[in-house]
Amino acid sequence: MEEALNELLKFVQIGARLDLKAVAVEHILGLTGTPEGTEAVSNKPQLLTALISLLEDKTVPISKDASLCLVNISANERGATALLNVDVNANCPPLQLPPQHIVTQCLNQIFNEQSKIADQCCMILSNLSRPSHLIEKVIDVIEASGKSFDELINIFTKKEFNKNAKLHYLGPVLSNLSQSSHVRKYILDKEKCVIQRLLPFTEYKDSLVRRGGIVGTLKNCCFEDNHHEWLLSEEVDILPRLLLPLAGSEEFDEEDNDKLPLDLQYLPEDKQREEDPDIRCILIEAITQLCSKRVNREFVRNKNSYVILRELHKWEKDKKALLACENLVDILIRTEEEIVEDNLKELDIPNDLVENFNKMDNEALEEQS
Repeated sequence: MEEALNELLKFVQIGARLDLKAVAVEHILGLTGTPEGTEAVSNKPQLLTALISLLEDKTVPISKDASLCLVNISANERGATALLNVDVNANCPPLQLPPQHIVTQCLNQIFNEQSKIADQCCMILSNLSRPSHLIEKVIDVIEASGKSFDELINIFTKKEFNKNAKLHYLGPVLSNLSQSSHVRKYILDKEKCVIQRLLPFTEYKDSLVRRGGIVGTLKNCCFEDNHHEWLLSEEVDILPRLLLPLAGSEEFDEEDNDKLPLDLQYLPEDKQREEDPDIRCILIEAITQLCSKRVNREFVRNKNSYVILRELHKWEKDKKALLACENLVDILIRTEEEIVEDNLKELDIPNDLVENFNKMDNEALEEQS
């Protein structure tokens, strides 16, 4: 395979003969469809450099196949690391234009309203930012690229920015990057109103990928407990956006309805819950994070969140989501006198108890199976 890749490398340059280049890239695409092939290509920096440069190839089938190669390579953590670390200015033939960093190349395509490979580039960026140890490096390249997070959010929230691409995978990109406190600080900037623009996507029906990415982003932001009161305030009003996907078409009496946030009162008969169990679980976990301090727990209780969760618990079949629901309900039905601690995150729980709790959770999941 080493010899074959060296031979292919001659034909995957910007200035190579078109017919030979097309066949070579197609062959590499086939190789990256296997673990062995992906590993072999990942170990060839010159080949990675060539594939990155072909994202700018004027022949769409070639740039598309090159982008799909990079999607496959970046889906593997080792491949993603290799792509981020490749020296893009090295090993370039004299007549070949030096390619740019893969993150910059992907951003160029994503920001191009006419690009036909923008969706693949969103997927590459999502893959590159998935491993936690690569997140900060991706952020550094984005900030050095001349593109801003403001522009990225504008593209994400704009309807039909690119008629050739949906850009749904920018949702997981934001979710991955928001694991960084630096990005969370940007999203939670009270002057920028970023998080308010993202909230409607918790009910985005056209794409589970986009919807799940934003729900993940919101959950990550909920780890910033010094922002909880602002998130729950009318300025953001995050609670109804987290609860609404968990609500079904159940009817409540007038007293219970009046206690609910307006967006959850008298829901239509055809109201459907979030279909994806992982997203339901993330939504519940986000609300649980918001319940870390007493003042916020009381707020969530006063909004009658319990009745939504009670009906969800009756309906839920997924073991992980069911356990998450039970953990949240347990917090809400207890009195503050029973909880005692103002901030649950400040509880100093011994390691042996943490292990026991994890063991009990696993046993509960097994019993439900």
